[in-house]
Amino acid sequence: MTTINNTTAATSAAASTGSTTATRDVNANDAAASQDRFLKLLVAQLNNQDPMNPLDNAQMTSQIAQINTVTGIQQLNDTVKGLASQFASQQLMQATGMVGRQVLVEGDSLVLDTEADKAYGALDLAGPASSVKVQVLDANGKELGVVDLGSLKEGRYNFAWDASKYEGEGGLRFKVMATNGDTAVDNTPLSIDQISAVSLSNGALQLELAHGGTTTQSGLKAIL
Repeated sequence: MTTINNTTAATSAAASTGSTTATRDVNANDAAASQDRFLKLLVAQLNNQDPMNPLDNAQMTSQIAQINTVTGIQQLNDTVKGLASQFASQQLMQATGMVGRQVLVEGDSLVLDTEADKAYGALDLAGPASSVKVQVLDANGKELGVVDLGSLKEGRYNFAWDASKYEGEGGLRFKVMATNGDTAVDNTPLSIDQISAVSLSNGALQLELAHGGTTTQSGLKAIL
């Protein structure tokens, strides 16, 4: 049996070119083309090798293993992308059932109910407060009234403002003033809105709101 030692300089250069070509193709996410070119180059190397100093079996096996690994990774990536696309489509179909539902989202807008002459909103308190007041504002920031909620514990609360004397058609906002003694209490204003449509943006679910703007599933504080 002939002992295989080193390849010729030309064969080594060709092998190096094959490796570079495979790397370039992988970076271009073209594993199939890379594999085809690799096999053509390998056949050319075998056809043009020096019979007295043939291609190193270990080197050839290593190159074949590398191209197989690259192809396997690309196939795995394609599979994951396909599953992610299917999941997003399924999520969108399920989310259509939320269209028309009322939700709580972060925001300082009040919902005006002209039939009940009430404007509704909500808030989250990060801690107990000895005094919680809600300042009702018009679109220009002018104060229209104050809702005194008194002393409240940490948690979520709904409130209503008497809008019987309000002659506008909307545009009401509110500001929460919560204190515990002389210390301000962190709070989050919440708006009541309605989901008017659902869509996908870069694979992420987007919920369109009836009063303008969009939110995500993580942005929903409650479904009413």
